[in-house]
Amino acid sequence: MKEKALGLLIGILLTAIMLFTPINVVNAADPIVTNSTSNSTVTTSTDSKSTVRTNPPSAISPSINASNSDLCMVGVSGAVQTQILGISTGQAYSDENCMRLKNAKVLYDMGMKVAAVALMCQTRSVFDAMKFAGTPCPINNPVTGEGLIGQEATAEWRLNPKKIPPKPPASNMNRGVFLEKLVSGILGVILLAVLVI
Repeated sequence: MKEKALGLLIGILLTAIMLFTPINVVNAADPIVTNSTSNSTVTTSTDSKSTVRTNPPSAISPSINASNSDLCMVGVSGAVQTQILGISTGQAYSDENCMRLKNAKVLYDMGMKVAAVALMCQTRSVFDAMKFAGTPCPINNPVTGEGLIGQEATAEWRLNPKKIPPKPPASNMNRGVFLEKLVSGILGVILLAVLVI
């Protein structure tokens, strides 16, 4: 029985402790208030790259009208354009042989046949053709200043061979001109490559 009394005493003691121990009751309706202070510093660093791809402005070659058949001009033009720089150029060249043919035709049409032949004889190919045909080109007499034709012209040509038109060179370009054009071409290609890069 002693054990029962001891168990009862412990039970009463525990019940008393539980009844008299304060219990905090938290109601759901009560808000939770938290006071806090925070300081923050934000540092943002961005690297951005924008690539705008547009067509570059055009380098337009100058137009050189060579469609008129009455002109003895040849037009040459060209242009190069990169994203940075554009270059264009153009030039007109006169064709000496074309001008000689037109002038000879005008002289012939005006009835000045000997003058037309004399003009055409300024080229070696025409001079040789006239000689082979047995009709030598007209020539001036250095003493009288008169034009000579036929046998008199043949005799004067024999006396003055320095007046015969020179033969054209076998190639149109001598070594110096060739090297100049080669160097300028190479420099042009290098400049174009630098501009493209």
